[in-house]
Amino acid sequence: MRIVFDARFTRTDHHDGISRYGASLIAAVAASADVTMLISDERQLALLPDVPHVLVGSPLSPAEVLIARTVNRLAPDVVVCPMQTMGSWGRKYALILTLHDLIYYQNRTPPSFLPLPVRALWRLYHLAYWPQRLLLNRADVVATISDTTASLMARHRLTRRPVRVIGNAPQESAVPRPPDGEPEKSLLYMGSFMPYKNVETVIAGMAGLEGYTLHLLSHIQPGRRADLESVIPPEAAVVFHDGVSDDEYSALLTRTTALVTLSRAEGYGLPVIEAMAAGTPVIAADTPIFREVGGSAALFVDPDDPAAFTAAVLTLDSTDRWTRAAAEGLAQAATYSWERSARQLLDAAEEAVRLHR
Repeated sequence: MRIVFDARFTRTDHHDGISRYGASLIAAVAASADVTMLISDERQLALLPDVPHVLVGSPLSPAEVLIARTVNRLAPDVVVCPMQTMGSWGRKYALILTLHDLIYYQNRTPPSFLPLPVRALWRLYHLAYWPQRLLLNRADVVATISDTTASLMARHRLTRRPVRVIGNAPQESAVPRPPDGEPEKSLLYMGSFMPYKNVETVIAGMAGLEGYTLHLLSHIQPGRRADLESVIPPEAAVVFHDGVSDDEYSALLTRTTALVTLSRAEGYGLPVIEAMAAGTPVIAADTPIFREVGGSAALFVDPDDPAAFTAAVLTLDSTDRWTRAAAEGLAQAATYSWERSARQLLDAAEEAVRLHR
């Protein structure tokens, strides 16, 4: 099967969630199918696998509506896009579009890296569900990354097309901590600082965690950093890293007591499964998506209760409880793999081709 994968949402400096998802899925699928990538910037290749590629226009260009005329010349059986916005007018191939989550219907602040006009359209787009339906119904098959999001899509009747889960997974390069390694009294947060991520509650919970240091790892805008710094409790230890490399992240994971996230909305929550794959316990908000991804291994708390978060961290002071949480996390992470995701994609691709005929 000849698959063209739209890799134009790959970042040029460091991966975000969608960028990493696409690159990892391409690498896994390329092991068993004929894959060609679409890119819009040669710099994207630094974060992509060594797979044949074609340079085309930006997915944010007005010319995107005509992209199928270019893709048709590649004669693919199916095109896979890790977003739902790819142009499709005049296509002669099967098409899989992806919807990762429905976060922005309740949290309408758009990603800051988008151009200002696109951010304005983003807000308008998420005022109602019908524009989403128009986009998704252009596909032959719609993909998503979790059963939780698939259920939400069904609840809101977002598409008439078959919806198939093509899951996320931890990196195969995840480095497990030494079996006899003692955790240091630190906590890691990996993710953006948008309001729905609820970092304020994590910071508030540090008031009762003397001796612990909270490491906020991701890039952060100066204004948002100032907002969070203003709510740090007296004597609490909070470190802003403003970005870390993959190697630095792995090293921190193998030393810390736990990865923490009290996000109120996620499509998957990749840091949760990355931490578990490293043998690091996870403290997470008690939400459907974290219950799905974390299984029975994570420690779940009310995302609006800083004291509950504090109490969960303190339970990990017990060596037995920490060891059990680490072992359960490793077992849960093993249920996800990119090979499994590649099989899911190939099954969805065969279905899309059948439906397109």
